[in-house]
Amino acid sequence: MIKLYRFGRPFATEAVVEALAPQPAETLPYFSVQNDGCGFSCELGKETAVYGLGEAIRGMNKRGWIYKSNCADDPSHTEGKHSLYGAHNFLLIAREKPFGVFFDYPGELIFDIGYTEMNTLQVSTKEANLDVYIIDGDGLEDIVRQFRRLIGRSYIAPKWAFGYGQSRWSYYSEDEVREVVRQHRENHIPLDMVYLDIDYMERYKDFTVNKKTFPQFQEFVQEMRQQNIHLVPIIDAGVKIEKDYSVYEEGVQNGYFCKKADGSPFVGAVWPGKSHFPDFLNQKVREWFGKKYAFLLRQGIDGFWNDMNEPAVFYSEDGLKNTFSELKKLEGQNLDMDKVNHFRGLVNDLSNNPEDYKSFYHNCDGKMVRHDKVHNLYGYNMTRAAGEVFEKLEPDKRILMFSRSSYIGMHRFGGIWTGDNCSWWRHLLLEIQMMPSLNMCGFLYAGADIGGFGDDTTADLLLRWTAFGIFTPLMRNHSALGTRKQEAYRFPEAMPALKKLIGIRYALLPYLYSEYMKAALRGNLYFRPLAFVYPQDKQAAEVEDQLMLGDELMLVPVYTQNASGRTVYLPEDMKLVQMRSVSDFTVETMEKGYHYVPAALDEVVFFIRSDRLIPLSYGGECVSQVDFNHLRLLGNVQTAATYQYYNDDGSSKDYENPAHFAEITMSADSRVSAKGDMCLQLESAL
Repeated sequence: MIKLYRFGRPFATEAVVEALAPQPAETLPYFSVQNDGCGFSCELGKETAVYGLGEAIRGMNKRGWIYKSNCADDPSHTEGKHSLYGAHNFLLIAREKPFGVFFDYPGELIFDIGYTEMNTLQVSTKEANLDVYIIDGDGLEDIVRQFRRLIGRSYIAPKWAFGYGQSRWSYYSEDEVREVVRQHRENHIPLDMVYLDIDYMERYKDFTVNKKTFPQFQEFVQEMRQQNIHLVPIIDAGVKIEKDYSVYEEGVQNGYFCKKADGSPFVGAVWPGKSHFPDFLNQKVREWFGKKYAFLLRQGIDGFWNDMNEPAVFYSEDGLKNTFSELKKLEGQNLDMDKVNHFRGLVNDLSNNPEDYKSFYHNCDGKMVRHDKVHNLYGYNMTRAAGEVFEKLEPDKRILMFSRSSYIGMHRFGGIWTGDNCSWWRHLLLEIQMMPSLNMCGFLYAGADIGGFGDDTTADLLLRWTAFGIFTPLMRNHSALGTRKQEAYRFPEAMPALKKLIGIRYALLPYLYSEYMKAALRGNLYFRPLAFVYPQDKQAAEVEDQLMLGDELMLVPVYTQNASGRTVYLPEDMKLVQMRSVSDFTVETMEKGYHYVPAALDEVVFFIRSDRLIPLSYGGECVSQVDFNHLRLLGNVQTAATYQYYNDDGSSKDYENPAHFAEITMSADSRVSAKGDMCLQLESAL
C-alpha cells in the first residue's frame, strides 16, 4: 500500500505517474517531523539495513554516512564524498516490518543515515514543500514493485544496445573510427557500438558535425551500419553563444534559455566556452530542443548519450569577473598560508559554484523558479525532452538514450551510466554495489565505464571489469583524453582473453535480454542484494560484493588487484560455473557455506541456483548475428526446472505480446521442451 503525505506546496516534479489523494501530513507514519516540516527522523534498529538512493557512494547498505541529494559534476567518487551525478530519493528500510519512502523534492536534500546518531535516520530539506510517499508491503521486493509501479515503467532500449560498445574521449575523425572498427572486426572482438564524444561536433556545438573530420557523415553512418556498427553521439546541455548558429539564435529569439533575475540569459562556460542553458523545465523548450535530435536521426543515428547536464558549469561570466577582481587584490601581497588557501579557493571554486546555481531561473508555467530549488530536475528533463519527441518522430522504433545526470522519473525516458569514474579497483566494487540500488529507483539500463574513464587502466583491471560488465545492461568501455588507450586490442597479451570474455556476453544475451525485459515489464529487479532473496539469512544480509541476477544467477565478481580468486558465501547449495568462452566452461556443485573459488583472469565465474536454468546462444560478433531461437540450456537441475523466456524483435514496442513469451523446461535427465508461439530449438549444454 502506498500513501502520499503532502507538506506545503511541492513543486510538480512529475516523477510519479499514479495520482494519489494526499493524507493529512500530521499522520505521517514511521517519522517524527521537526523544523516546521523540513526535518524527518526515524529510529532504526541496531541491525536494520537501509537500501536505496540509486547512484551513491559506499555500499548497498547505506547506514553510517551522510548522503546529499544534489546532482554534482565530480569524477572523484571517493568515500568522503556525499553526492554523485544522480539524485534518487528512495529508501528501503529493512526492519522486521519493512517500508519504503520516497521524498519527492527537487532541491538539495540530506540523508543522515546513522551518521550523527548511529540508530537514527534523519532527512532534512531546505524548504517544507515536498511530497513524502510511504510504501508498506509484504517484503522488500514487494515494496520495490509497488514503488516502480508508482513511478512508471523503466525505459526499454533496442536489442542492439545490449551489445558491447567502444568509446573514448575522443575519436577525432571518420578514419579513426574506421580503425577502431577494423581492429575489432579483424581480431574478431564482438562490437555493436562506437560512441562519438565532443570532438565529432563543429567547435563543440550541439546538433552539428565537424565537416573537416566527418565530411560525409550520413554516408559514414550507413557505412558503419553495413558493418553492424551503430554510432552513438554525445549531446551536451550547454549551447554555444555564437552568431548565426541556429540553435543559439532560435533559443535567444524565443526566450528558451535560463535567465538571470534581470531577465538576461545566464552565461556559463562549458566545452565551447561561453554558453546558454536551455530551460528544460519549460515544456515548450523541451519540445524545441527535443526536435533538434532530428538533425542526427535523419542521418541514420539511432542512439544518443546526454552529458554535462547537472548542469556542469566551468565558470559563470559573473563569477569569473568577481574572481579576477578578488585575485587583483592579492597581487603584490605576501601570501601566507591563509591567503594561499584563499587564492586556491577562488580558482577551484569557479566550477559548479553553488552561488552560480542560485543566480539563474526557470520559467515554470509563467512562474520564475530559482535553479537551485529545482537543480536535480535539469538532467532528467533534458533526457525527457528527447524521449518525448522520439515518441512523435519515431513512434514505433526504440532509440538508445542514456544520461549522466538524473532524477527519479527520468528512468522512463532513458538509462544512465554512472559518470566519469576512474581506473581504480574500488570503482569496480562501487559499480557492483550501485547496480541494485539503481534498479530499485527504476534505472535498469545502466552500467559504468568499463576499465575506468579517468587515470590509466591496467590489463588485469580491464579483464576483471569486463568480466563483471558482461552482466550489466549497458556494456561500454570508455576512457578519457590523456589516459592510456584501453580498447581491447591495445593489450596484446590480454586481447585473447578479452575477446573471449566479450564473446561470453553475446552467448548470455538470450538470458540477459530476457531478464531485462521481464524486470522492466513487471517492475522487478534485474540485480538484487542477497538479502532480498534470503531474508532470513543473517550472513547473506552482510554480503555486499555478490549480486543476484534474475532468479537464477549469483554473481561473484573479483575486484581485487592481483587476486587469483575470492571467498564467496553460498546461502544454499549451488552449481559453480567457470566460463572461459562460449564453448569452454566447467561446472561443479558446491554446498551451502563459505568457499574459496579460484577465478583466472580469462574466465567468468558465477553460480546457478538449484532447479534453475539459463538459455545460451552460440554467440556472435554483433547482436544481429546472435540466434535467439536456437538455444543451449545451462542448468542446475536436481528434479526439474522451468524458465520463462522472453524474446522479441528488439526494435518495435509491442512489448506485452504473449507471443514474446515461452516456457522452457528441463528435467534431471536433460530432456528439454518449450511451450509458446516461439519456434525454439533447444539442447542441453551439460
